[in-house]
Amino acid sequence: MKKLLLIIVLFVNGFAFSQNQKLKDDNINECSGIAVSTLSDHLMWVHNDSGDNSRIFLIDDKGNTVATYNFNKEVKDCEDIAISYQNGGNSKIFVGDIGDNKAARPYISIFKLTEPDVKITSKKELKICDVEELKFKYPNGSRDAECLMVDKRDQKIYIISKREDSVGVYSAPLNSKAGLIITLKKEAELFFNAPKVSKWVTAGDISRDGKVVVVKTYINIYYWDRKENETIPECIKRAYIGLPYKPEGQGEAVGLTRSGRFYYSIPEGKFAEITFKAI
Repeated sequence: MKKLLLIIVLFVNGFAFSQNQKLKDDNINECSGIAVSTLSDHLMWVHNDSGDNSRIFLIDDKGNTVATYNFNKEVKDCEDIAISYQNGGNSKIFVGDIGDNKAARPYISIFKLTEPDVKITSKKELKICDVEELKFKYPNGSRDAECLMVDKRDQKIYIISKREDSVGVYSAPLNSKAGLIITLKKEAELFFNAPKVSKWVTAGDISRDGKVVVVKTYINIYYWDRKENETIPECIKRAYIGLPYKPEGQGEAVGLTRSGRFYYSIPEGKFAEITFKAI
């Protein structure tokens, strides 16, 4: 009965999604971030972990690559991706080059670009020329991080650190400008009661309307229903709810649909499986 109800909900919300879809493009071999496109809930922007060049892939929910875009910047360790939705178009994609396994980088980078308006299917690698590199440093020394989120309500970029017992929540203005190294603000700390490696934060997302927040670790996806007039730090300091999630191994990507009622998750590895679940 529950399965039937889920299928009905999927169709009511415009989905005809078949389970167990897999990526078809072997160029996407270490998926480390997902941002559901503003063009459609059936489309996602994804990217690889460290070792790849500065490119992002637009894929559909069947695992096909619709287009590949190179933004022609030097990258070190891209770990997450987010979108700031703008009414009337010109939504901005933020690619987080924020990984730092040895906590040794003098600054991290977030690459800001306008979301391409893809009207035709193309397997050719296209170029994005209008790109800003935003540079940030932590107020308390270098940190490794894999979670990047943007929030239209707070008008802030959020980064959550990874390799700590209590991870830090850091912020910067959404309208941060290129040209300077900006010091992030530490907003809060989060503690997850789990074994050491299993509590490390690997991804996160905020729904387009700002009402849903999810944070992912290697074994769990945590969910918050955000209250009106509540900031992100205030929200995620409250008790969380664990979502239905089967650990994927090296699972470092999660993305919410427009309504925030469903999420996509993809692990690293060639031809990885795309998980799609209701919250």
